[in-house]
Formats: sequence, structure tokens, C-alpha cells
Amino acid sequence: MHAPKHLVDKYNIAGPRYTSYPTVPYWQEHSFSTAQYLDTLVRSFNESNATDGISLYLHLPFCESLCTFCACNKRITKNHGVETGYINALLAEWRMYVDYLAQHSAQRPRIRELHLGGGTPTFFSPANLALLMDGIFAHADRAEHHEFGFEGHPNNTTPEHLQVLFDAGFRRVSFGVQDYDVRVQTAIHRIQPFEHVARVHEAAKQIGYTSISHDLVFGLPHQTIETMRHTISQTAQLSPDRLAFYSYAHVPWLKGNGQRGFDDADLPSGTAKRALYETGKAMFDEMGYVEVGMDHFARPTDTLYMAQAQGRLHRNFMGYTETNTRLMVSLGVSSIADSWYGFAQNEKNLDDYLAKVQANQWPIQRGHILTDVDLIIRTHILNIMCRMKTDWSLASQQFEDLPQTIERLKPMQDDGLLHVSPNGLEVTELGRPFIRNIAMAFDLRLLEKQPDTRLFSMTI
Repeated sequence: MHAPKHLVDKYNIAGPRYTSYPTVPYWQEHSFSTAQYLDTLVRSFNESNATDGISLYLHLPFCESLCTFCACNKRITKNHGVETGYINALLAEWRMYVDYLAQHSAQRPRIRELHLGGGTPTFFSPANLALLMDGIFAHADRAEHHEFGFEGHPNNTTPEHLQVLFDAGFRRVSFGVQDYDVRVQTAIHRIQPFEHVARVHEAAKQIGYTSISHDLVFGLPHQTIETMRHTISQTAQLSPDRLAFYSYAHVPWLKGNGQRGFDDADLPSGTAKRALYETGKAMFDEMGYVEVGMDHFARPTDTLYMAQAQGRLHRNFMGYTETNTRLMVSLGVSSIADSWYGFAQNEKNLDDYLAKVQANQWPIQRGHILTDVDLIIRTHILNIMCRMKTDWSLASQQFEDLPQTIERLKPMQDDGLLHVSPNGLEVTELGRPFIRNIAMAFDLRLLEKQPDTRLFSMTI
């Protein structure tokens, strides 16, 4: 269903993507302490490790060249001598967590979900990635039915990378395609021909990866309906198991010159940008993909689709996941950990991160401990983002501002974006593109203090 222009114009405002609640700009850093966070870490570990296991995210920040659309924390270098020192720091930080948990629990960590993000994880040599995995699992077990995945750059991911990680238990890989049009690739400084993607995609299939994803981006400079159709037609030839279709978030003021490889006039915006999404979605439908949550499409045989169908879809700082683990330990520069009851972000400067770990100090820079109301709101927003509905029939699901929240939802109900009942709400098919706006009606911290609009990308 196409989003009507008048609704796009009405609701296309700056807003959070809700990989967390509260969102990072609203963390109460002044009242946060590492000791408090570690208390929540132990609580969550003891509640969930034995049954569900935990998630582990490793941030690998190095890239050989700068992609001008990227807003990730990265360090650009061609010096691969940095690999060993950084891996040693990751393992030292992991050992800090393992030792701390051992003091407060008799359980050994069971890793249910593991993700390598970046940066460019395949910047690291296969041998060094093997050392990293060996170091992690020297102090942890693989949970049954674990889900391990990594982000692979089509230009430098080799069969050796794929095999080493497959041997460590990885079965999911996502390749950053973005766009196949040469003019677009030149503008974003990400030149990679279709042949590179095809080669690494087929290598992953041959080795045995069961979930191969391609990441595409709409709203990039010089994109048109015609170029988008070309990119997706190329993608169809490889038939990945799932697709991510991300909206380009143009926030150069937050990332210095890192996103300045083109002029603002080169960017499709508003209705034109939404038309790119609608074009992609229609093609994905024809190709047999099902929309999952926000930005994601999967074949009915893929575990992400199954998680949505079974009500298990989860969302955290790794994005949408098929395993609903409450504890996510995160290692590496700038990474954000989530204990469900609290968040903690590591030092964002690489040198500061390395110095703290080498001094055997927690590299945590800031965080937030959730209040009881935060936890209720977090659950509602998570339900909306993952299940397209939420429920407040029980007293434990209610909060003081609920009547005002329902009042804020009425204009969206009048526009056909959702149905509100006495006990909850359900997003309509028309409302899918607007789930960030719907979630914002629950965001008490956002409502209490309207942010600088430049903190967030546009919602549509």
C-alpha cells in the first residue's frame, strides 16, 4: 500500500529509530554510574543466561576507505598492524566481564546471539578473526540454536573469511550493497561492481551459510526510480534470503565531513524519497519477500520472518533480531551494551578506549539506568516496532500518562494509521511506514523536552 503524499508531508518529521528507549540523547547521564550498570548486568545475567542465553556484539571499527554515506564509528587506515592490538583489547574487555560475572554467578556465559559489526569486520584477517573467536569461546559456551552473524564488505570478504567464521558457528552474513549505479557509488565513495557481490554471495552459499542478506539504501544522492529498479533487478538475480532497505539518514553535522561527498541538491527528499521506498517494496513483494518490522524484508523460509510470525522478533542496538535475549554485552570502541534495565556506552574515541582497557579499567563512558516507567514505555515501543501492536489491559502495562498518550494517538487513528481499543492498539497496513511516529506518542522523555531536530533523521 502506497503512503499518500498528504500523510508523508504531515508525518515526515525528525524522530528516533528506537533501537532503545530512552533514546541516547535522553539518557540521564548525570545520575549514571558504572557500578549501577554492573548491578543491572548481574541481575539480567542471572535471570536469562541459563534459559535464553545472552547476546554479544563486537564492534570492529577499521575501514580502508571512507564511505561518505556512513554514520558509524570508524577509523580509516590501511595499516593492518592495528588488528592485533585491537583484538587483544576486545579479549581483555571480555575477560573483565567474564571475571565480574564469575564473582556474582556460578553460571558460565552461554552466547545465543553474536554479531560482528563495524567499521568493516572483514578488514581483519581470517587468522585474526579465528583468534578472536577462540578467545571469546575460551570463556563461554555456544547456546543451542545460536544465531551468529557478521557484516561483510563485498570487496574484501574472502572465502577464507567465510570459512573461518562458519567454522566458529556463523550461519548468517549481510553484505553492504547500497546501490549498483556507478554515479551513486561514486558519490558515496563505495565502488563495488555486481560481480564482486555475486562472487562473495555464491561463496557464502557454497560454504553453507543459511541466511544471506543484502543491505540496500534509498535516499542516496543521484538515486532515481530507474536506478533503484536496476539495483533491485540485479539483487533479484542472487535471491538473498533477506534484505535490509534502509533510509539514508543525512546527518553530516553529527559526523563532520564524513557524509559530505555530494551536495544536498543531489539528494531525493520528501515524496521523491518515499517513492524510492515504494518502488523497492513493490518489487520485493513481487520477488516473494515479506516485510518484517521496519526496513527489513525476508523470505518466508528465513529465521527473521519466522521470528515475526511466532511473535519472537526483537529490536536492540543490533537492529532487528530473531532472538529475544535481555542481556547484550557489547565490546569495543563506542559499542552500547543493554542489560534491559540499563544501557552503557564505551568510549567513542579509539585511543581513549584502548588506554582504559590496557589499564584494566571499565571503558564505559556514559549510560542510563531505566526507571519503572521507562521499562513500561520501553515495552510498548518495542511491541510497536516488532509486532505492530501493543496492549495495556493489565495494570503492569499502564502508566500515569496513558490517557494523554491515547489522546495523542487519535489524529493517527483518524488518518487510518492504527486502531485504538480500550485495551491496546494495532497498526494498520497504511500505518506501517509511520511506526516511528506512532512510537513517538509514547516517548515521554521526548515529549518532556523537544530535541534539536538535527539529533534525529526524518521518520519517512
